[in-house]
Order: sequence, then C-alpha cells, then structure tokens
Amino acid sequence: MKSDVSRERNPGDVIVLADVVGTVVFTVTAVFAAVVFTTAAQWVGAVTAMGLFAIGVFAFLWSFWNAVQRSREEQISVTQVYLLLGSPTPPRVRRIMLAMLAVQTVVALATALSRPDGPDGSPGSSLAVGILVPMFGMGLNGLWAAFHGTFEPRNDLHHADAAESAAPDASDTSGDRSGDTPDGASGDARPDGVTTDGSIGQNGRHG
Repeated sequence: MKSDVSRERNPGDVIVLADVVGTVVFTVTAVFAAVVFTTAAQWVGAVTAMGLFAIGVFAFLWSFWNAVQRSREEQISVTQVYLLLGSPTPPRVRRIMLAMLAVQTVVALATALSRPDGPDGSPGSSLAVGILVPMFGMGLNGLWAAFHGTFEPRNDLHHADAAESAAPDASDTSGDRSGDTPDGASGDARPDGVTTDGSIGQNGRHG
C-alpha cells in the first residue's frame, strides 16, 4: 500500500503540501490571536506571519531566477509562473494553490481589520503583519511553476535553428552550380567576345 501511494505522487507535491500546511498554521495562529488578543497570542501570530513571509520572499527570488534561466529556451509569462494560469500547471495543482492564496489573503485582511487597535487602545496591532503572508503563497506558486511547469519552446529559437540549418545547404548548392561547366567550353571566354591569351594560343597551334 505504501508503495502504491508513493507511486501516485507527482513532482512538486511537496511544494503543494508545504503551501497547505503553512496556510493552516497561519489561519489558526491569526484567528486565535484575533479572538484572544493577548500579548502572547499576538506574538505567536506575528512571528508566524513573519516566518511565512520570509519563506515566501526566498521562494519568490529562487523561482524568479530559475524562470529566467528557462525563459532562454521556453515561453514563460509572469501570470503562468505566479498565478499558475494556462496549460503549464495541471488543474489540480492550480486549484489547490490558488485556493490557499485566497485563504491567506482573506484571513490576513479579516484578522487585521477586526483588530485595528492594540489592547491598550493605541492605533494599530501586530495582526497587521498578516497582510504580508500572501507573499508565501505567491512565492510557492512561482517555485512550483519554475521547477515543474511544462512550457512551450520559444518560436524565435525554432526559426533561428531552421535558418542556420538551411544556410549550409544553400552555400553547397551555389558552389556546385559554379563548378559545373559544359564540356569543351573554355573558361577564358569573355562576355564581350574578346578572346584571351589562352584562346589565342590554341588558335595558333591549329593554324
């Protein structure tokens, strides 16, 4: 049974699982901090949000670097990488990861707006840090697409390769044509009818 489960796993499932786990952890800590609203709960929520934000920034930069490398040979757009749009991403992965990004955004806004002031009444609270968490989902989206997405090859490279392969053939054909001369034709004849020294010598020998 364990071998069957492992055989069904697809490349990039670890990234999808990390996105789900991170979203659940953020949701629990942010909602708990908003409901209890104690100093300890706010600290837990803020540290969790900052940790997920840091992971998202690292994943975003890593995915951007790899996408740039792949873009030399493949057609890659920003929406395909960070919003998982189009055919490069399977529908199952797209649904899960975009749903996690939506949950992160909704929870961040809801918890931040529910507690606009601190426990002592001062404006602002640490729950506002949760607004940074969607960067976590965006970065993991890019990480999945940059390493596991299936993109189309670039058309300009295809045309360039075709032109390079056709160039040697054209040069060979022109060389063959220039070397083919009819038998008995003198290479010393000139278009204006004037004979050259080689043809004069031949006429002299024949009298």
